[in-house]
Amino acid sequence: MTGARLDLTRRQVLAFRRQAGALTERLPAGRDSLRRAAWAGLQDSMPRAALLSIHARVAGACPSTWEDPSLVQLWGPRYHVFVVAACDLPVFSLGTLPEDARGLSRATDLAARLHAVLGGARMSYGEAGRALGVPANSLRYAAATGTVLIRWEGARLPLVWTVPPPRLSAGDARLELARRYLHVYGPATPEAFRRWAWIRPGSAAAAFEALGRSLTPVRTPAGDAWILSRDEAAFRAEPAPAAAARLLPSGDAYFLLFAADRALLVPDENRRGELWTTRVWPGALLVGEEIAGTWRRAGPVVTVRTWRPLAPAERDAVAAEAGSLPLPGLEGKRIAIRWDE
Repeated sequence: MTGARLDLTRRQVLAFRRQAGALTERLPAGRDSLRRAAWAGLQDSMPRAALLSIHARVAGACPSTWEDPSLVQLWGPRYHVFVVAACDLPVFSLGTLPEDARGLSRATDLAARLHAVLGGARMSYGEAGRALGVPANSLRYAAATGTVLIRWEGARLPLVWTVPPPRLSAGDARLELARRYLHVYGPATPEAFRRWAWIRPGSAAAAFEALGRSLTPVRTPAGDAWILSRDEAAFRAEPAPAAAARLLPSGDAYFLLFAADRALLVPDENRRGELWTTRVWPGALLVGEEIAGTWRRAGPVVTVRTWRPLAPAERDAVAAEAGSLPLPGLEGKRIAIRWDE
């Protein structure tokens, strides 16, 4: 990882992230598009957040799209619920597998015991925890082995079951996880990767070091960082036209950021406190090239809080997005929008 640093502007960084994150123009319906939308995983800690992240990126999403056979749910980075492409399960599980003896033993031993107690069946994780004599939440640690899948619909406890172990090595999985992170969240640092993946600092630094010549050093308004060398041309390219509006759910990859990256996305410190709250995050309102407010939903009512006056065309675009949300249980009902300005 050597060479002169490439200078990147804030506009170049955000334009690249929108393009890499499939937020400039919706992808055509299909499994290839679902995989691209989930390239760095879709956090699903809020009920059906992953579905709304898909909707922001893929045309034709419906309430059941998250259940497509090409997708799976697991406890992924930071032990949060994620939806990922089934073929990428090893990346988002083994990529976070602890390297220290204690953490590795906890994950592998718990996974083996869970597999034995389930006997090929599916069970609520509360039941599984009681059967093993451990707190149910501790079952999340077993997911890093790549052998544990879940189904969580929000209103009920997750179902848990086991699958055969992946053939990918944990080391290769972590390198691919770092590549995914750099492509969707880049420019990035080992520390930012560590916080996102919830791995040890040494593991994150070693992953960046192992990527070696495939990385290019850059300088951004948020500080020095790295990008994938193969992405350099896309950073330098003229930004693609931004989408008129997108309603990004809580935990969406576009704003699942920390520290200086938050200041880069939302320069106003007071506004940052409204988006990244100390409790459950609201959704982010993306209008054109900028985050222009937040949104929340209660039943069929979407409340949009704007940070600036929106032009009539912008309001129409936001209303159209709200009206098109593929929300389960609201089929046939009109979604109402309430403006908080």
